[in-house]
This record gives sequence, structure tokens and C-alpha cells, in this order.
Amino acid sequence: MNARKHIEVVAGLLFHSSRILACQRRADGPFPLKWEFPGGKIEPGEVPARALVRELREELGIEARAVEEVFTHTHAYAGVTVHLRFFDVGRYTGEIVNRVFEEICWVSAGKLAAMDFLDGDRPVVNWLISGNGGMLWDRVEF
Repeated sequence: MNARKHIEVVAGLLFHSSRILACQRRADGPFPLKWEFPGGKIEPGEVPARALVRELREELGIEARAVEEVFTHTHAYAGVTVHLRFFDVGRYTGEIVNRVFEEICWVSAGKLAAMDFLDGDRPVVNWLISGNGGMLWDRVEF
């Protein structure tokens, strides 16, 4: 019996003017051109919140200053189980720069549902547009 590979992943939910940052995976990588939220794998011994801070620095060139876990779930892809933790990024410093994605864009809740997101991100997308994540969309700008 083969043990399924298990990975721990963090992702950031960044909001601005009632829009959320969505990132499109590169055409030449795994899951080409699928949309996702910025983040990545937790390194061995790394605390999830610190992993997110590191990932946002690497992918977008920003320093997250306030992160709070708001949604978690587990998704099974072929051969691997992914435990995803989504964090509200309440505050960050620096200007967002696209360092690794095909494209990044700020999207409204209405547009989010129509985008081709990774299957593992679909539950948080549904949560965000269902109204359960509504308080995040209405944040006062920092």
C-alpha cells in the first residue's frame, strides 16, 4: 500500500477597494494558467503564518504585517493530499510586484466566481462569494 504524499500550503487573501488579488499560474508550470491566491508550501519546521510572510515576500515583494487564518480545508489531487490554510492579510508594506506569476489582478467578488481557479482553491472562492467571507471585502483601507 502506497502512502499518499501530504503537503501543507498557505495562501494569502489580499483585499483593496473591495477587490481581491488573484494570481495566474505560469503557462510552463504545473496546473498551467489556473488562478490561485499567492502563497506556497510550508517548509519543515516553519510556522504557517511565517511561511506566508516568506512566500508573499518571494512572490510579490511585500512584507505582510498582519495575517490571520480565516479558512482551512484539505483537497485531494491525484497522488497528493494538500492541506490549505488561507490567511487574511490585513496589512502589508511595499508595492506589489509580480515576480513569479503569468498575471496578477484585482478582481471583484462577482468576477471571482467565473475565473478558472485551482480545484483546491475553489472552496475558499465559494466561501468568499457566498457572503460568509463578506467582512473581508468591506475592510476600511489601510
